[in-house]
Amino acid sequence: MAMLVSHEEEFAMLDMNRVIRMCLIHDLGESFTGDIPTFVKTGQDAKTEDDIYLEWVGSFPEEIRIEWMELLDEMIALETPEAKLYKALDKLEAVLTHDETSIDTWLPLEYELQFTYGADNVKHSRFLSELKAAIDQMTREKITKEGDRAQ
Repeated sequence: MAMLVSHEEEFAMLDMNRVIRMCLIHDLGESFTGDIPTFVKTGQDAKTEDDIYLEWVGSFPEEIRIEWMELLDEMIALETPEAKLYKALDKLEAVLTHDETSIDTWLPLEYELQFTYGADNVKHSRFLSELKAAIDQMTREKITKEGDRAQ
């Protein structure tokens, strides 16, 4: 998704290489622990993920370790335009992916979550806000079309 939006005028001044790097490493902790849905992930799950990730990155040569840790710190702080874009894309990708799953696998809380998840992360961007609105419309259509058979 970062590569796709990199051609949007709104993001022309961003370091898209940095955004893409953030997107690549953001879920690496889950490669060690497995994917845990956001709405069931506990603080302990997140800590375990972070600890394993930090131990792994700690084994890197110093120059690479520093680069990865600086990138991670930027991602956590969510202060730079690059970090904000990465986080918004992460959230939007999750909603899009969920729209592609069979609605009979959705939990009741996921119907509302589809509309609220990532909504705050796109507010800083006209393009991302419009993209979220389009994804929300896809979700509405999915619920209308497939929702009755899932209930």
